[in-house]
Amino acid sequence: MPHPATEPQTLAEMAVDVLTCADPREKTARSHHHAARWFAARAVGTALPVGRASPPDFPARPERPELKDPRDVPRRRPGSPEGRIALLHAVAHIELNAVDLHWDIIARFAHIPMPPGFYDDWVKAADEESKHFNLVADLLEELGSHYGALPAHAGMWRAASDTADDFMGRLAVVPMVLEARGLDVTPGMIDIFRKAGLGGAVAALEVIYGEEVGHVAYGSKWFHFLCGRENADPKDLFHALVRRYFHGALKPPFNEEKRAEAGLPPDFYWPLADETPDRTARADANDHKRK
Repeated sequence: MPHPATEPQTLAEMAVDVLTCADPREKTARSHHHAARWFAARAVGTALPVGRASPPDFPARPERPELKDPRDVPRRRPGSPEGRIALLHAVAHIELNAVDLHWDIIARFAHIPMPPGFYDDWVKAADEESKHFNLVADLLEELGSHYGALPAHAGMWRAASDTADDFMGRLAVVPMVLEARGLDVTPGMIDIFRKAGLGGAVAALEVIYGEEVGHVAYGSKWFHFLCGRENADPKDLFHALVRRYFHGALKPPFNEEKRAEAGLPPDFYWPLADETPDRTARADANDHKRK
């Protein structure tokens, strides 16, 4: 934890403090600490300043796990004990990246004026992702493993890098595509662990599942807010930004109920399903690019 004498004084500095911490447990502890400070100040009407800070291009990471190209990460059958550990390890890796993604959106785009509720939402999301990582890391240790024991996906930060200078692109791709995908696949993961009789994993994944709906909803809410401020059509701009920045296809089946609960109607994502991504910059996306 930061020494009181060197405690970050602005929200953007808090975000950078998390992003530059390599140890996962320390990173999440700092995330919890800064979130508590932010909300304590908000509760008494003395909100901390958002400020400005320079986030790193890539967040600090521990020596392990070894990060590999997605094609080189070994696939294991989830029906085996080893496969279930590998699945939990992948979830832990996703959650740790989510901690950084949510703090990064605060620091990287602090120069764009936003209402206080924007910061409340993403600090809360980062705090919850920190909890999610620790829940899954604890499960791994209960199963005789630990985070870092297996190789992990090296491409998790690509969406952040690709949208480092595009605020609306970041909102479109990270919460509204990547986190929305979690709503599609988590029920199947819960079933895997329920069938294996691993109640602790079921309980943790149900917590994650419930709270991720809120994170997708934050993305949709603030994307629509910015579209309103810029007089842009949300659906058309969302399609253009996803085609520009998301290096893949949106693959059904979709969890339409939870997506709708999070503010994502079917006409946002179904037209993008199984499309070949357009690697060229779209003119309408460029018109709304945030520097």
